[in-house]
Amino acid sequence: MSELKKLNVLMCGTGEYTTGWTGAGASKSDKKIGVVALTCFDLRRLGKLDRLSMVGVNGGKFPAIRKHLQENIGNVYKDLDVSFDAYPEGDSVNAEAYKEAIDKLSPGDAVIIFTPDSTHYPIALYAIEHGLHVLVTKPAVQLLQHHSELVAAAQKKGVVCFVEHHKRFDPVYSDARARAATLGEFNFFSAWMSQPKSQLETFRAWAGKDSDISYYLSSHHIDIHCWFMQGRAVPTRVTASAATGIATSEPFNCVPQTEDTITLLVDWQSLSSSKHKGTAVYTASWTAPLKSGVHTSQHFYYMAEKGEINVDQAHRGYDIVNDETGKAWYNPFYMKYSPSESGHFDGQRGYGYVSIEKFIDAARSVNAGQTTAAEYDKHGLPTIANTILTTAILHAGRISLDEKRSVGIKQNGNDWVLE
Repeated sequence: MSELKKLNVLMCGTGEYTTGWTGAGASKSDKKIGVVALTCFDLRRLGKLDRLSMVGVNGGKFPAIRKHLQENIGNVYKDLDVSFDAYPEGDSVNAEAYKEAIDKLSPGDAVIIFTPDSTHYPIALYAIEHGLHVLVTKPAVQLLQHHSELVAAAQKKGVVCFVEHHKRFDPVYSDARARAATLGEFNFFSAWMSQPKSQLETFRAWAGKDSDISYYLSSHHIDIHCWFMQGRAVPTRVTASAATGIATSEPFNCVPQTEDTITLLVDWQSLSSSKHKGTAVYTASWTAPLKSGVHTSQHFYYMAEKGEINVDQAHRGYDIVNDETGKAWYNPFYMKYSPSESGHFDGQRGYGYVSIEKFIDAARSVNAGQTTAAEYDKHGLPTIANTILTTAILHAGRISLDEKRSVGIKQNGNDWVLE
């Protein structure tokens, strides 16, 4: 066992969640200066990280991104260095620049992946096979088979692979999970999550082509429900339905197959009682109204044998009215952007930050020989092994929409399969 060493990190993806920069300039959402890069810059300031790099597809974007980060982070927070190595270099455009960036790293370094959904699997697999620890945004992958392959690859290499399901670190959600465990057999779960139509502009490059709103947003609450049910119940059947017509019309003109709102109806079976079955409904939309006062409207309802839980994550009893923009509800529990008394970044307790830091701590611990990657599967952490049923439900939902039928989820030995 050796002492903890600083970790080198490669950030894959240069978009809104990483930098707060979108194709149209600084993000207008609740992630105006991003989450990943800011968190990594701060963890470097605090001595947990060392060399940082970032890879996108178009090197020509980096001058604007660097300027944005300097103006909005470097000039705002005290002692926060926003430097990083960028790939691809110069003005070149290369969809596989991530390979060059990963090749520059050494085993034990880490990769954080925030790229379009369809690219997660090849990037994560390439990183794992190079002996790197991986944090991948949700949905981890789109196909159940790919998820199983990442589980096997991570186990073979002994590296940490987490899925960035940050809602597990929301104090309300983690408290609700503990309370749900005391309420007996599961009966009914309903989740709603939506973002305003303006997101169709932000995601124009891939919306409807490479992924759908269920994969992108419902992955959050499906994971929360799977986490609540871990070791207690399993999903057995998925039936999906979709609303259409807004995303494919003016002014968005998304590709013809783009859905507006997707609902998954999922049957659950208790593992301790054959007669207890449950029902879950997960709905996600990216065609919500523009001036609702929240960027992401989100709530869930959980009913069990001996009680119920209601969580409204969008309205936290904290709202602000502005003459220009009207009423808005804020969520500083996720990312707190206001500086500390000393002028430093002060968001270390936000669950968006904690989610990344937990991964960094795990990777450093494994590198030092203090823990093994497999040990993290035993905790309630979103490891790649612990999140396989989230992918099974999402993938089954996509098949259900495409083939207009219900899709079964079954365990074959140690493997999960769709039928």
